[in-house]
Amino acid sequence: MNHEVYWLLELAIQPGKRSEFHQLMSDMIDVTQANEPDTLNYEWSISADGTACHIYERYQDSAAVLIHLSTFGTHFADRFFALLTPTRFVIYGSPSAELKQALAGFNPTYLTAVGGFHR
Repeated sequence: MNHEVYWLLELAIQPGKRSEFHQLMSDMIDVTQANEPDTLNYEWSISADGTACHIYERYQDSAAVLIHLSTFGTHFADRFFALLTPTRFVIYGSPSAELKQALAGFNPTYLTAVGGFHR
């Protein structure tokens, strides 16, 4: 059974905060890559006009996400929410009940796979 959890987080970037956004992104990528081996994908994308950001994250399992959330809360949450406003949060895969509880405040949408393949 596949225990991966992945999501797409859509965010609005606060006007005039593009430079701070790029520094935050760089810091978060560096820390995640260096300290979270069970983070499988961590990809940030920005709209051409610099007003929207999508973050695609994929984790080996719910335990890996909980580690990421702890790091995020300790080191980045204040900066993140000062610069970015979530507009949509869609979670896929097999999140545990504990992870769903941890993410409940973000009001995510959960989608269940019904077809396709994974290589």
